[in-house]
Amino acid sequence: LTKMVRNFHRTWGRQLGTLGGGNHFIELCLDENEDVWIMLHSGSRGIGNAIGRYFINLAKKDMGNQLGYLPDKDLAYFTDGAQHFDDYVEAVNWAQDYAMINRREMMRMVVKSLQAELPPFVATKEAINCHHNYVQKEMHYGENVFITRKGAISAATDELGIIPGSMGAKSFIVRGKGMKASFCSCSHGAGRKMSRSAAKRQFNRFDLEALTEGVECRKDKGIVDEIPAAYKDIDKVMKDQHDLVEVVHTLKQVVCVKG
Repeated sequence: LTKMVRNFHRTWGRQLGTLGGGNHFIELCLDENEDVWIMLHSGSRGIGNAIGRYFINLAKKDMGNQLGYLPDKDLAYFTDGAQHFDDYVEAVNWAQDYAMINRREMMRMVVKSLQAELPPFVATKEAINCHHNYVQKEMHYGENVFITRKGAISAATDELGIIPGSMGAKSFIVRGKGMKASFCSCSHGAGRKMSRSAAKRQFNRFDLEALTEGVECRKDKGIVDEIPAAYKDIDKVMKDQHDLVEVVHTLKQVVCVKG
Protein backbone atom coordinates (compact mmCIF):
# COMPACT_ATOMS: atom_id res chain seq x y z
CA LEU A 1 0.00 0.00 0.00
CA THR A 2 2.76 2.45 0.92
CA LYS A 3 4.44 1.91 -2.45
CA MET A 4 1.18 2.27 -4.35
CA VAL A 5 0.14 5.46 -2.54
CA ARG A 6 3.62 6.87 -3.09
CA ASN A 7 3.12 6.44 -6.84
CA PHE A 8 0.12 8.76 -6.65
CA HIS A 9 1.50 11.18 -4.06
CA ARG A 10 1.58 14.13 -6.46
CA THR A 11 -2.10 13.65 -7.16
CA TRP A 12 -3.50 13.08 -3.69
CA GLY A 13 -1.30 15.72 -2.09
CA ARG A 14 -2.42 18.33 -4.60
CA GLN A 15 -6.10 17.36 -4.39
CA LEU A 16 -6.43 17.42 -0.61
CA GLY A 17 -8.95 20.12 0.24
CA THR A 18 -10.58 20.17 -3.22
CA LEU A 19 -14.19 19.51 -4.15
CA GLY A 20 -14.15 17.61 -7.44
CA GLY A 21 -16.85 17.67 -10.10
CA GLY A 22 -20.13 15.98 -10.95
CA ASN A 23 -22.60 16.11 -8.08
CA HIS A 24 -20.04 17.30 -5.53
CA PHE A 25 -21.10 20.52 -3.82
CA ILE A 26 -20.71 22.99 -0.97
CA GLU A 27 -23.93 24.54 0.33
CA LEU A 28 -25.13 27.06 2.87
CA CYS A 29 -28.54 25.97 4.10
CA LEU A 30 -31.22 27.14 6.52
CA ASP A 31 -33.17 24.72 8.68
CA GLU A 32 -36.72 25.07 9.99
CA ASN A 33 -35.43 27.37 12.78
CA GLU A 34 -33.47 29.59 10.37
CA ASP A 35 -30.21 28.19 11.75
CA VAL A 36 -27.40 28.08 9.19
CA TRP A 37 -25.82 24.78 8.14
CA ILE A 38 -22.74 24.23 5.99
CA MET A 39 -23.06 21.05 3.96
CA LEU A 40 -20.55 19.61 1.54
CA HIS A 41 -20.36 16.48 -0.55
CA SER A 42 -17.12 15.06 -1.89
CA GLY A 43 -15.11 11.86 -1.84
CA SER A 44 -11.62 10.42 -2.09
CA ARG A 45 -10.95 12.31 -5.33
CA GLY A 46 -8.59 10.86 -7.95
CA ILE A 47 -6.66 8.64 -5.57
CA GLY A 48 -9.78 6.65 -4.65
CA ASN A 49 -10.50 5.97 -8.31
CA ALA A 50 -6.87 5.02 -8.93
CA ILE A 51 -6.89 2.59 -6.00
CA GLY A 52 -10.08 1.01 -7.34
CA ARG A 53 -8.68 0.52 -10.85
CA TYR A 54 -5.42 -0.85 -9.44
CA PHE A 55 -7.11 -3.57 -7.41
CA ILE A 56 -9.73 -4.41 -10.06
CA ASN A 57 -6.88 -5.17 -12.46
CA LEU A 58 -5.15 -7.26 -9.80
CA ALA A 59 -8.37 -9.18 -9.13
CA LYS A 60 -8.81 -9.89 -12.85
CA LYS A 61 -5.31 -11.33 -13.01
CA ASP A 62 -5.81 -13.37 -9.85
CA MET A 63 -9.11 -14.86 -11.04
CA GLY A 64 -7.68 -15.86 -14.41
CA ASN A 65 -9.95 -18.34 -16.15
CA GLN A 66 -12.66 -17.92 -13.51
CA LEU A 67 -13.50 -14.51 -14.98
CA GLY A 68 -15.63 -16.24 -17.58
CA TYR A 69 -18.19 -17.10 -14.90
CA LEU A 70 -18.87 -13.43 -14.12
CA PRO A 71 -21.43 -11.31 -16.03
CA ASP A 72 -18.89 -8.46 -16.12
CA LYS A 73 -15.12 -8.74 -15.78
CA ASP A 74 -15.09 -5.63 -13.57
CA LEU A 75 -16.86 -7.76 -10.94
CA ALA A 76 -13.60 -9.61 -10.30
CA TYR A 77 -12.99 -10.05 -6.58
CA PHE A 78 -10.58 -11.30 -3.93
CA THR A 79 -11.60 -14.09 -1.61
CA ASP A 80 -10.87 -13.70 2.10
CA GLY A 81 -7.33 -14.90 2.70
CA ALA A 82 -6.24 -14.40 -0.92
CA GLN A 83 -2.89 -12.79 -1.70
CA HIS A 84 -4.16 -9.23 -2.16
CA PHE A 85 -7.25 -9.34 0.09
CA ASP A 86 -5.72 -7.65 3.14
CA ASP A 87 -3.91 -5.09 0.97
CA TYR A 88 -7.21 -4.16 -0.65
CA VAL A 89 -9.00 -3.74 2.68
CA GLU A 90 -6.15 -1.56 3.95
CA ALA A 91 -6.25 0.56 0.78
CA VAL A 92 -10.03 1.02 1.02
CA ASN A 93 -9.72 2.16 4.63
CA TRP A 94 -6.94 4.57 3.62
CA ALA A 95 -9.13 6.06 0.86
CA GLN A 96 -12.08 6.45 3.24
CA ASP A 97 -9.86 8.24 5.76
CA TYR A 98 -8.52 10.46 2.97
CA ALA A 99 -12.07 11.35 1.91
CA MET A 100 -13.00 12.29 5.48
CA ILE A 101 -9.85 14.41 5.94
CA ASN A 102 -10.53 16.05 2.57
CA ARG A 103 -14.03 17.06 3.68
CA ARG A 104 -12.71 18.24 7.04
CA GLU A 105 -10.13 20.46 5.33
CA MET A 106 -12.75 21.95 2.99
CA MET A 107 -15.07 22.60 5.92
CA ARG A 108 -12.25 24.36 7.76
CA MET A 109 -11.60 26.60 4.75
CA VAL A 110 -15.29 27.39 4.26
CA VAL A 111 -15.73 28.34 7.92
CA LYS A 112 -12.57 30.47 7.79
CA SER A 113 -13.83 32.28 4.67
CA LEU A 114 -17.22 32.94 6.25
CA GLN A 115 -15.61 34.22 9.45
CA ALA A 116 -13.59 36.69 7.38
CA GLU A 117 -16.72 38.12 5.72
CA LEU A 118 -19.50 37.87 8.30
CA PRO A 119 -20.12 39.21 11.82
CA PRO A 120 -18.63 36.97 14.56
CA PHE A 121 -20.31 33.58 14.89
CA VAL A 122 -19.61 30.20 16.45
CA ALA A 123 -20.43 26.68 15.34
CA THR A 124 -22.91 25.22 17.82
CA LYS A 125 -23.08 21.61 16.62
CA GLU A 126 -20.51 18.93 15.90
CA ALA A 127 -19.97 18.03 12.27
CA ILE A 128 -21.83 15.00 10.91
CA ASN A 129 -19.67 12.85 8.64
CA CYS A 130 -21.17 10.30 6.24
CA HIS A 131 -19.40 7.90 3.93
CA HIS A 132 -21.73 6.88 1.10
CA ASN A 133 -19.67 4.64 -1.23
CA TYR A 134 -17.65 2.42 1.04
CA VAL A 135 -17.10 -0.95 2.67
CA GLN A 136 -16.54 -1.83 6.30
CA LYS A 137 -16.87 -4.79 8.64
CA GLU A 138 -19.98 -4.85 10.82
CA MET A 139 -21.94 -7.31 12.94
CA HIS A 140 -25.22 -8.39 11.32
CA TYR A 141 -27.40 -11.39 12.18
CA GLY A 142 -24.72 -12.69 14.53
CA GLU A 143 -21.94 -12.61 11.94
CA ASN A 144 -19.03 -10.20 11.45
CA VAL A 145 -19.32 -9.42 7.73
CA PHE A 146 -18.16 -6.88 5.16
CA ILE A 147 -20.95 -4.47 4.22
CA THR A 148 -20.71 -2.49 0.98
CA ARG A 149 -22.84 0.65 0.79
CA LYS A 150 -23.10 2.15 -2.68
CA GLY A 151 -25.14 5.36 -2.75
CA ALA A 152 -26.16 4.52 0.81
CA ILE A 153 -25.21 5.55 4.32
CA SER A 154 -25.21 3.85 7.68
CA ALA A 155 -28.45 4.32 9.62
CA ALA A 156 -27.72 2.50 12.87
CA THR A 157 -29.93 3.23 15.87
CA ASP A 158 -29.66 6.93 16.86
CA GLU A 159 -26.85 7.54 14.32
CA LEU A 160 -27.09 10.94 12.63
CA GLY A 161 -26.87 11.08 8.85
CA ILE A 162 -27.24 13.43 5.88
CA ILE A 163 -29.56 12.89 2.91
CA PRO A 164 -29.22 15.58 0.19
CA GLY A 165 -31.91 16.26 -2.40
CA SER A 166 -30.58 18.31 -5.32
CA MET A 167 -29.31 21.85 -5.89
CA GLY A 168 -32.88 23.15 -5.87
CA ALA A 169 -34.55 20.78 -3.41
CA LYS A 170 -34.57 20.13 0.32
CA SER A 171 -32.01 18.07 2.20
CA PHE A 172 -32.39 16.26 5.50
CA ILE A 173 -30.50 15.58 8.70
CA VAL A 174 -31.76 12.21 9.90
CA ARG A 175 -31.46 9.80 12.80
CA GLY A 176 -31.14 6.11 12.03
CA LYS A 177 -33.65 3.55 13.30
CA GLY A 178 -31.32 0.55 13.03
CA MET A 179 -33.55 -1.45 10.68
CA LYS A 180 -31.98 -4.92 10.53
CA ALA A 181 -33.58 -5.87 7.20
CA SER A 182 -31.75 -2.96 5.51
CA PHE A 183 -28.49 -3.86 7.24
CA CYS A 184 -28.92 -0.55 9.13
CA SER A 185 -28.72 1.49 5.93
CA CYS A 186 -30.68 4.14 4.06
CA SER A 187 -30.32 6.08 0.82
CA HIS A 188 -27.54 8.64 0.52
CA GLY A 189 -29.71 11.06 -1.45
CA ALA A 190 -32.59 11.45 -3.86
CA GLY A 191 -30.82 9.58 -6.64
CA ARG A 192 -30.96 10.38 -10.35
CA LYS A 193 -34.04 9.59 -12.42
CA MET A 194 -32.24 10.19 -15.72
CA SER A 195 -28.66 10.06 -16.98
CA ARG A 196 -26.49 13.13 -17.34
CA SER A 197 -26.64 12.91 -21.13
CA ALA A 198 -30.44 12.63 -21.06
CA ALA A 199 -30.67 15.68 -18.80
CA LYS A 200 -28.50 17.70 -21.18
CA ARG A 201 -30.74 16.73 -24.10
CA GLN A 202 -33.98 17.50 -22.28
CA PHE A 203 -33.16 20.71 -20.39
CA ASN A 204 -31.39 24.01 -20.99
CA ARG A 205 -29.98 26.82 -18.86
CA PHE A 206 -33.34 28.59 -18.77
CA ASP A 207 -34.90 25.50 -17.18
CA LEU A 208 -32.03 25.46 -14.70
CA GLU A 209 -32.60 29.13 -13.83
CA ALA A 210 -36.30 28.49 -13.20
CA LEU A 211 -35.77 25.40 -11.04
CA THR A 212 -33.04 27.00 -8.90
CA GLU A 213 -34.85 30.29 -8.32
CA GLY A 214 -33.94 31.66 -4.90
CA VAL A 215 -30.65 29.75 -4.77
CA GLU A 216 -27.37 31.55 -5.41
CA CYS A 217 -25.57 29.10 -7.71
CA ARG A 218 -24.19 28.52 -11.18
CA LYS A 219 -26.95 28.61 -13.76
CA ASP A 220 -24.97 27.98 -16.95
CA LYS A 221 -25.25 25.13 -19.44
CA GLY A 222 -22.11 23.51 -17.99
CA ILE A 223 -24.11 22.09 -15.07
CA VAL A 224 -27.49 21.48 -16.70
CA ASP A 225 -26.95 17.77 -16.00
CA GLU A 226 -27.31 18.64 -12.29
CA ILE A 227 -30.71 20.29 -12.76
CA PRO A 228 -33.17 19.36 -9.96
CA ALA A 229 -35.54 17.75 -12.51
CA ALA A 230 -32.87 15.11 -13.24
CA TYR A 231 -33.26 13.81 -9.68
CA LYS A 232 -36.04 11.87 -7.99
CA ASP A 233 -38.54 13.60 -5.72
CA ILE A 234 -36.72 13.77 -2.39
CA ASP A 235 -40.01 13.99 -0.44
CA LYS A 236 -41.15 10.68 -1.93
CA VAL A 237 -37.74 9.13 -1.25
CA MET A 238 -37.99 10.16 2.40
CA LYS A 239 -41.55 8.86 2.64
CA ASP A 240 -40.48 5.52 1.18
CA GLN A 241 -37.72 5.12 3.77
CA HIS A 242 -39.61 6.37 6.83
CA ASP A 243 -39.03 3.01 8.51
CA LEU A 244 -35.24 3.42 8.13
CA VAL A 245 -34.71 6.96 9.46
CA GLU A 246 -36.51 9.80 11.18
CA VAL A 247 -36.08 13.41 10.09
CA VAL A 248 -34.30 15.63 12.62
CA HIS A 249 -33.87 18.76 10.50
CA THR A 250 -35.09 19.85 7.07
CA LEU A 251 -32.61 22.04 5.20
CA LYS A 252 -33.09 24.40 2.25
CA GLN A 253 -30.01 25.73 0.50
CA VAL A 254 -29.53 29.42 -0.20
CA VAL A 255 -26.05 29.09 -1.72
CA CYS A 256 -24.81 26.11 -3.75
CA VAL A 257 -21.30 25.76 -5.16
CA LYS A 258 -20.83 22.97 -7.71
CA GLY A 259 -17.40 21.56 -8.52
